[in-house]
Amino acid sequence: MAEHDLAPHELRIIVAVEDARSFSGAAAALGLTQSAVSHSVRGTEKKIGAVLFERGRRGAAPTAAGERAVVHARRVLRLLETLAAEARGAAAGGGPAAVTGPLRIAAFRSAALHLLPAALTRLRARHPGIEPEVRVVRELGRGTAGEVADGRADVGIATLGTTSPVPAGLVGGVLVEEPYAFVHPAGHPDPRSLPLVDWAENCTSYTRDWWARQDWLPKATTRTEDDGAVLAMVSAGHAMAVMPALSLTGAPPSVAVTDLGPGRPTRSVGYVTTPEQAATHVVRALIRELRAAAAEAAVSNSRKPEYL
Repeated sequence: MAEHDLAPHELRIIVAVEDARSFSGAAAALGLTQSAVSHSVRGTEKKIGAVLFERGRRGAAPTAAGERAVVHARRVLRLLETLAAEARGAAAGGGPAAVTGPLRIAAFRSAALHLLPAALTRLRARHPGIEPEVRVVRELGRGTAGEVADGRADVGIATLGTTSPVPAGLVGGVLVEEPYAFVHPAGHPDPRSLPLVDWAENCTSYTRDWWARQDWLPKATTRTEDDGAVLAMVSAGHAMAVMPALSLTGAPPSVAVTDLGPGRPTRSVGYVTTPEQAATHVVRALIRELRAAAAEAAVSNSRKPEYL
Protein backbone atom coordinates (compact mmCIF):
# COMPACT_ATOMS: atom_id res chain seq x y z
CA MET A 1 0.00 0.00 0.00
CA ALA A 2 1.32 3.45 -0.90
CA GLU A 3 2.17 5.79 1.95
CA HIS A 4 -0.88 8.02 1.40
CA ASP A 5 -3.41 5.25 0.67
CA LEU A 6 -6.28 4.91 3.12
CA ALA A 7 -7.04 1.54 4.68
CA PRO A 8 -10.63 0.30 5.12
CA HIS A 9 -10.39 0.61 8.91
CA GLU A 10 -9.53 4.30 8.51
CA LEU A 11 -12.61 4.80 6.36
CA ARG A 12 -14.79 3.02 8.92
CA ILE A 13 -13.51 5.30 11.65
CA ILE A 14 -14.32 8.57 9.86
CA VAL A 15 -17.79 7.23 9.00
CA ALA A 16 -18.33 6.29 12.65
CA VAL A 17 -17.21 9.73 13.83
CA GLU A 18 -19.60 11.42 11.41
CA ASP A 19 -22.47 9.14 12.47
CA ALA A 20 -21.85 9.70 16.20
CA ARG A 21 -20.71 13.32 15.83
CA SER A 22 -18.11 12.55 18.48
CA PHE A 23 -14.86 10.66 18.86
CA SER A 24 -16.03 8.95 22.03
CA GLY A 25 -19.25 7.80 20.36
CA ALA A 26 -17.31 6.42 17.41
CA ALA A 27 -14.94 4.63 19.78
CA ALA A 28 -17.86 3.00 21.61
CA ALA A 29 -19.50 1.92 18.35
CA LEU A 30 -16.30 0.38 17.01
CA GLY A 31 -14.99 -1.11 20.25
CA LEU A 32 -11.89 1.10 20.23
CA THR A 33 -10.39 3.60 22.64
CA GLN A 34 -11.03 7.29 22.06
CA SER A 35 -7.31 7.88 21.68
CA ALA A 36 -7.13 5.25 18.93
CA VAL A 37 -9.96 6.97 17.06
CA SER A 38 -8.35 10.39 17.45
CA HIS A 39 -4.98 9.05 16.27
CA SER A 40 -6.56 7.41 13.23
CA VAL A 41 -8.50 10.55 12.23
CA ARG A 42 -5.37 12.67 12.53
CA GLY A 43 -3.53 10.22 10.31
CA THR A 44 -6.33 10.24 7.75
CA GLU A 45 -6.39 14.05 7.71
CA LYS A 46 -2.64 14.10 7.17
CA LYS A 47 -2.91 11.67 4.25
CA ILE A 48 -5.77 13.60 2.63
CA GLY A 49 -4.32 17.01 3.40
CA ALA A 50 -7.50 18.49 4.86
CA VAL A 51 -9.18 18.85 8.24
CA LEU A 52 -12.21 16.53 8.29
CA PHE A 53 -13.75 17.37 11.68
CA GLU A 54 -14.02 20.46 13.83
CA ARG A 55 -13.32 19.39 17.41
CA GLY A 56 -15.12 21.11 20.26
CA ARG A 57 -16.91 20.63 23.56
CA ARG A 58 -20.05 19.58 21.73
CA GLY A 59 -18.32 16.84 19.78
CA ALA A 60 -16.94 16.53 16.28
CA ALA A 61 -18.69 18.31 13.41
CA PRO A 62 -17.64 17.40 9.86
CA THR A 63 -16.13 20.17 7.77
CA ALA A 64 -17.08 20.52 4.10
CA ALA A 65 -14.08 18.32 3.29
CA GLY A 66 -15.19 15.85 5.95
CA GLU A 67 -18.70 15.59 4.54
CA ARG A 68 -17.36 14.74 1.09
CA ALA A 69 -14.80 12.33 2.48
CA VAL A 70 -17.44 10.44 4.47
CA VAL A 71 -19.72 10.11 1.43
CA HIS A 72 -16.91 8.54 -0.55
CA ALA A 73 -15.88 6.40 2.42
CA ARG A 74 -19.37 4.93 2.75
CA ARG A 75 -19.50 4.13 -0.94
CA VAL A 76 -16.02 2.58 -0.99
CA LEU A 77 -16.76 0.42 2.05
CA ARG A 78 -20.00 -0.76 0.45
CA LEU A 79 -18.15 -1.68 -2.74
CA LEU A 80 -15.68 -3.71 -0.72
CA GLU A 81 -18.59 -5.62 0.84
CA THR A 82 -20.09 -6.17 -2.61
CA LEU A 83 -16.73 -7.35 -3.99
CA ALA A 84 -16.52 -10.02 -1.30
CA ALA A 85 -20.15 -11.14 -1.69
CA GLU A 86 -20.00 -11.46 -5.47
CA ALA A 87 -16.62 -13.18 -5.37
CA ARG A 88 -17.96 -15.74 -2.87
CA GLY A 89 -20.97 -16.34 -5.11
CA ALA A 90 -18.77 -16.89 -8.15
CA ALA A 91 -16.47 -19.23 -6.21
CA ALA A 92 -19.47 -21.27 -5.09
CA GLY A 93 -20.45 -21.73 -8.73
CA GLY A 94 -23.86 -20.23 -8.21
CA GLY A 95 -23.34 -17.02 -10.15
CA PRO A 96 -25.74 -14.16 -9.42
CA ALA A 97 -28.20 -16.42 -7.59
CA ALA A 98 -25.57 -17.26 -4.96
CA VAL A 99 -24.96 -13.66 -3.94
CA THR A 100 -25.56 -13.07 -0.25
CA GLY A 101 -25.53 -10.15 2.14
CA PRO A 102 -27.40 -6.92 2.78
CA LEU A 103 -29.17 -4.79 0.20
CA ARG A 104 -29.94 -1.30 1.51
CA ILE A 105 -33.08 0.28 0.08
CA ALA A 106 -34.56 3.73 0.72
CA ALA A 107 -38.20 4.25 -0.28
CA PHE A 108 -40.90 6.82 0.32
CA ARG A 109 -44.03 5.71 2.13
CA SER A 110 -46.48 4.77 -0.63
CA ALA A 111 -43.76 2.99 -2.62
CA ALA A 112 -42.71 1.08 0.50
CA LEU A 113 -46.32 0.06 1.11
CA HIS A 114 -47.56 -0.73 -2.39
CA LEU A 115 -44.63 -1.34 -4.74
CA LEU A 116 -41.68 -2.69 -2.78
CA PRO A 117 -43.23 -5.71 -0.94
CA ALA A 118 -44.03 -7.64 -4.14
CA ALA A 119 -40.57 -6.93 -5.52
CA LEU A 120 -38.90 -8.12 -2.31
CA THR A 121 -40.99 -11.32 -2.24
CA ARG A 122 -39.78 -12.19 -5.74
CA LEU A 123 -36.22 -11.15 -4.96
CA ARG A 124 -35.92 -13.31 -1.84
CA ALA A 125 -37.46 -16.30 -3.62
CA ARG A 126 -34.83 -16.10 -6.36
CA HIS A 127 -31.95 -14.94 -4.16
CA PRO A 128 -32.53 -16.32 -0.64
CA GLY A 129 -29.12 -15.15 0.56
CA ILE A 130 -29.94 -11.47 0.04
CA GLU A 131 -30.96 -9.56 3.16
CA PRO A 132 -33.03 -6.47 2.26
CA GLU A 133 -32.78 -3.54 4.66
CA VAL A 134 -35.52 -0.96 4.01
CA ARG A 135 -35.62 2.59 5.32
CA VAL A 136 -38.74 4.67 4.76
CA VAL A 137 -37.64 8.22 3.96
CA ARG A 138 -39.81 11.27 3.40
CA GLU A 139 -39.57 12.38 -0.22
CA LEU A 140 -38.67 15.94 0.71
CA GLY A 141 -35.51 17.87 -0.10
CA ARG A 142 -32.91 15.36 -1.28
CA GLY A 143 -35.21 12.50 -0.29
CA THR A 144 -34.37 8.91 -1.15
CA ALA A 145 -31.90 9.99 -3.87
CA GLY A 146 -29.93 11.82 -1.21
CA GLU A 147 -29.67 8.61 0.82
CA VAL A 148 -28.12 6.89 -2.19
CA ALA A 149 -25.80 9.79 -3.04
CA ASP A 150 -24.55 9.88 0.56
CA GLY A 151 -23.80 6.16 0.57
CA ARG A 152 -26.53 5.27 3.09
CA ALA A 153 -28.55 3.22 0.58
CA ASP A 154 -27.73 1.12 -2.46
CA VAL A 155 -31.01 1.84 -4.24
CA GLY A 156 -33.64 4.51 -3.73
CA ILE A 157 -37.23 4.43 -4.93
CA ALA A 158 -37.76 8.06 -5.79
CA THR A 159 -40.03 10.48 -7.59
CA LEU A 160 -38.46 11.50 -10.91
CA GLY A 161 -39.35 13.91 -13.67
CA THR A 162 -38.44 17.09 -15.48
CA THR A 163 -38.59 19.06 -12.25
CA SER A 164 -36.86 16.40 -10.14
CA PRO A 165 -34.44 14.54 -12.44
CA VAL A 166 -31.93 11.92 -11.38
CA PRO A 167 -29.29 13.85 -9.40
CA ALA A 168 -25.86 14.31 -10.88
CA GLY A 169 -23.59 11.37 -10.17
CA LEU A 170 -26.44 8.85 -9.97
CA VAL A 171 -28.22 6.71 -12.55
CA GLY A 172 -31.85 5.66 -12.61
CA GLY A 173 -34.98 4.97 -14.57
CA VAL A 174 -38.76 5.25 -14.42
CA LEU A 175 -40.72 2.30 -13.04
CA VAL A 176 -44.27 3.62 -13.29
CA GLU A 177 -46.13 6.78 -14.32
CA GLU A 178 -48.80 7.59 -11.77
CA PRO A 179 -51.81 9.67 -12.81
CA TYR A 180 -53.32 11.97 -10.22
CA ALA A 181 -57.04 11.80 -9.50
CA PHE A 182 -59.69 13.75 -7.65
CA VAL A 183 -60.47 11.89 -4.41
CA HIS A 184 -63.61 12.52 -2.38
CA PRO A 185 -66.10 10.81 -0.06
CA ALA A 186 -68.28 8.33 -1.94
CA GLY A 187 -71.87 9.46 -2.28
CA HIS A 188 -71.24 13.03 -1.14
CA PRO A 189 -73.76 15.33 -2.88
CA ASP A 190 -71.26 18.15 -3.48
CA PRO A 191 -67.66 16.99 -2.93
CA ARG A 192 -66.20 20.20 -4.36
CA SER A 193 -67.65 22.09 -1.42
CA LEU A 194 -65.44 20.18 1.01
CA PRO A 195 -62.14 21.53 2.33
CA LEU A 196 -59.02 20.51 0.40
CA VAL A 197 -56.46 18.45 2.31
CA ASP A 198 -52.85 17.98 1.22
CA TRP A 199 -49.51 16.67 2.48
CA ALA A 200 -45.95 17.91 2.12
CA GLU A 201 -44.69 15.24 -0.27
CA ASN A 202 -47.41 15.87 -2.86
CA CYS A 203 -45.01 16.62 -4.90
CA THR A 204 -43.45 18.25 -8.02
CA SER A 205 -43.68 21.85 -9.20
CA TYR A 206 -45.38 20.55 -12.38
CA THR A 207 -48.23 19.30 -10.22
CA ARG A 208 -48.29 22.60 -8.36
CA ASP A 209 -48.47 24.52 -11.64
CA TRP A 210 -51.38 22.36 -12.76
CA TRP A 211 -53.02 22.87 -9.37
CA ALA A 212 -52.75 26.66 -9.66
CA ARG A 213 -54.62 26.60 -12.98
CA GLN A 214 -57.66 24.81 -11.53
CA ASP A 215 -60.27 27.41 -10.59
CA TRP A 216 -62.43 24.77 -8.91
CA LEU A 217 -59.70 23.72 -6.46
CA PRO A 218 -59.41 25.93 -3.36
CA LYS A 219 -56.21 26.46 -1.42
CA ALA A 220 -55.50 23.57 0.92
CA THR A 221 -56.67 24.41 4.41
CA THR A 222 -55.38 21.24 6.06
CA ARG A 223 -51.96 19.59 5.75
CA THR A 224 -51.10 16.19 7.14
CA GLU A 225 -47.89 14.22 7.62
CA ASP A 226 -48.53 11.61 4.93
CA ASP A 227 -50.91 10.39 2.25
CA GLY A 228 -52.43 7.79 4.58
CA ALA A 229 -53.77 10.56 6.80
CA VAL A 230 -55.17 12.35 3.73
CA LEU A 231 -56.99 9.20 2.65
CA ALA A 232 -58.38 8.69 6.17
CA MET A 233 -59.80 12.24 6.25
CA VAL A 234 -61.41 11.79 2.85
CA SER A 235 -62.81 8.39 3.82
CA ALA A 236 -64.38 9.89 6.93
CA GLY A 237 -66.14 12.53 4.83
CA HIS A 238 -64.14 15.51 6.08
CA ALA A 239 -62.27 16.57 2.93
CA MET A 240 -61.43 16.17 -0.75
CA ALA A 241 -57.94 15.73 -2.19
CA VAL A 242 -55.85 15.28 -5.34
CA MET A 243 -53.70 12.17 -5.04
CA PRO A 244 -51.45 9.92 -7.16
CA ALA A 245 -52.49 6.38 -8.04
CA LEU A 246 -49.98 4.58 -5.83
CA SER A 247 -51.37 6.30 -2.75
CA LEU A 248 -54.85 5.08 -3.71
CA THR A 249 -53.94 1.39 -3.78
CA GLY A 250 -56.46 -0.43 -1.61
CA ALA A 251 -58.55 2.69 -0.99
CA PRO A 252 -61.77 1.75 0.87
CA PRO A 253 -65.21 1.83 -0.81
CA SER A 254 -65.98 4.98 1.19
CA VAL A 255 -63.53 6.83 -1.08
CA ALA A 256 -64.53 7.81 -4.62
CA VAL A 257 -61.86 8.35 -7.27
CA THR A 258 -62.63 10.69 -10.18
CA ASP A 259 -60.40 10.88 -13.26
CA LEU A 260 -59.07 14.38 -13.95
CA GLY A 261 -59.15 13.98 -17.74
CA PRO A 262 -56.45 14.10 -20.41
CA GLY A 263 -54.75 17.15 -18.89
CA ARG A 264 -54.26 15.47 -15.53
CA PRO A 265 -50.84 15.67 -13.88
CA THR A 266 -48.71 12.58 -13.46
CA ARG A 267 -45.87 11.55 -11.21
CA SER A 268 -42.94 9.39 -12.31
CA VAL A 269 -41.80 6.85 -9.75
CA GLY A 270 -38.44 5.26 -10.43
CA TYR A 271 -35.22 3.96 -8.99
CA VAL A 272 -31.87 5.64 -8.44
CA THR A 273 -28.52 4.08 -7.67
CA THR A 274 -24.82 4.82 -8.09
CA PRO A 275 -23.03 3.88 -11.32
CA GLU A 276 -20.89 1.36 -9.45
CA GLN A 277 -23.85 -0.30 -7.69
CA ALA A 278 -25.82 -0.40 -10.95
CA ALA A 279 -23.33 -2.97 -12.23
CA THR A 280 -23.75 -5.36 -9.29
CA HIS A 281 -25.80 -8.58 -9.42
CA VAL A 282 -27.90 -7.72 -6.39
CA VAL A 283 -28.96 -4.24 -7.53
CA ARG A 284 -29.71 -5.43 -11.06
CA ALA A 285 -31.82 -8.23 -9.59
CA LEU A 286 -33.81 -5.76 -7.47
CA ILE A 287 -34.40 -3.46 -10.43
CA ARG A 288 -35.76 -6.39 -12.47
CA GLU A 289 -38.18 -7.29 -9.69
CA LEU A 290 -39.22 -3.67 -9.21
CA ARG A 291 -40.06 -3.43 -12.92
CA ALA A 292 -42.11 -6.62 -12.71
CA ALA A 293 -43.92 -5.44 -9.58
CA ALA A 294 -44.67 -2.06 -11.17
CA ALA A 295 -46.11 -3.75 -14.28
CA GLU A 296 -48.29 -6.02 -12.15
CA ALA A 297 -49.48 -3.10 -10.05
CA ALA A 298 -50.53 -1.22 -13.17
CA VAL A 299 -52.54 -4.22 -14.39
CA SER A 300 -54.11 -5.12 -11.04
CA ASN A 301 -55.14 -1.56 -10.25
CA SER A 302 -58.33 -2.09 -12.22
CA ARG A 303 -60.57 0.17 -10.21
CA LYS A 304 -61.83 2.45 -12.96
CA PRO A 305 -62.30 6.04 -11.86
CA GLU A 306 -65.27 8.08 -12.92
CA TYR A 307 -64.61 11.09 -15.14
CA LEU A 308 -64.69 14.62 -13.86
